[in-house]
Amino acid sequence: MLGAVPRIVVPPIQSGALAGIDPGAPVREIGGETMGTIWRARFCAPPDVDAEGLKQDVQARLDAIVADMSHWAPDSALSRFGAAPAGHWTTLSADFAAVMETGLALAERTDGAFDPAIGRLTDLYGLGPNPMQSEPTEEALAQALTQSGWRRLAFEPTTRRLRQPGGLWLDLSGIAKGYAVDAVADLLAERGVAHCLVEVGGELVGRGMRPDGDPWWVDLEIPPSMRARPIRIALHQLAVATSGNYVRGAHTLDPRTGRRVENGVASVSVLHARAMDADAWASALTVLGLHAGAALAIREGLAVHMLAQDGATTREWISPALAEMLGN
Repeated sequence: MLGAVPRIVVPPIQSGALAGIDPGAPVREIGGETMGTIWRARFCAPPDVDAEGLKQDVQARLDAIVADMSHWAPDSALSRFGAAPAGHWTTLSADFAAVMETGLALAERTDGAFDPAIGRLTDLYGLGPNPMQSEPTEEALAQALTQSGWRRLAFEPTTRRLRQPGGLWLDLSGIAKGYAVDAVADLLAERGVAHCLVEVGGELVGRGMRPDGDPWWVDLEIPPSMRARPIRIALHQLAVATSGNYVRGAHTLDPRTGRRVENGVASVSVLHARAMDADAWASALTVLGLHAGAALAIREGLAVHMLAQDGATTREWISPALAEMLGN
């Protein structure tokens, strides 16, 4: 709703939030490209922090994540796992293992609405490096389903080993971008930058505060065609990720059926302590739809904003956990 006064979401502000901040410090920005999109980091830090060196360090960190988990790069660790023979155990990097551990845990908690093992399905629909010539046939879809599914995987978190069951391709596009946001914020903290706002392709995490004592304010993504009052979030020690079909059409797949999601859900935004979790939960709730998604969000205590289109009517749902943070 253009021009409407936004609703304000303010999570609890932790004590010591302004520790180490210089009220006179400027807010600086660095950025670049990764994962087919852009990344940006706004931060305030001591004047001796080398912004250009920091930018190079962040870019190198993101490049390493892409080299690990891209399903577009034929030489990535993820692609090599897909090409491994049945029964082969692959030792994953710490990054890759962290994403798989969370991804498999959420696959179980969502009963497969989120699934990191659907690379065959996304490839079938042209959602990767291989373009789709036409809609998949029933036979092709059935074959891809037999080669997919998180339950076919065996993973050992302590040794970081993942077993290839045979013909299975991973697709971490519903969680890796969120992980990258967390990784960049963690890297900045290691470099002495505790107060920052990091974004990778619309997924964001805020750490610390601005020099003026305000938190990092971000506006929730609202599809332009939908009538919903804007929401502005004080992103303090918090991440937000949004999933939905309003940008690229029905590109979300239901891992359980292999079919496009066409349940009316336009966008799902999730607030969480980690962007990786917010990213994956948003993907799962989009698949589940308004009613089943709301039930799961309540069960899990998630802070969620959902918008769905029912004919000409916009339907909005705000979870109890998010409602508690709404100030007006």
